[in-house]
Amino acid sequence: MEHVTIYGRSSCGFCVRAKRLCEVKGIPFTYIDMIEEGMSKADIADKIGRPVHTVPQILAGEHYIGGSDEFVRYLSAQEARAN
Repeated sequence: MEHVTIYGRSSCGFCVRAKRLCEVKGIPFTYIDMIEEGMSKADIADKIGRPVHTVPQILAGEHYIGGSDEFVRYLSAQEARAN
């Protein structure tokens, strides 16, 4: 599995869920806390190349995944391919 980057906030339950999924599944990831880094949604949009309305925003390598629900679907698809 490619390295995952999660942009989020520590107060966001969906962000915490995405982090925990990576931890449980042993997926290497970097969590970037928008508040700690002083980032806005516009800053994240500049980095991922698309408008941002919610967090988390998740990438696998350079591939944009989306939010928490999309990440769960992505992981399920990856696991299905591996089997």
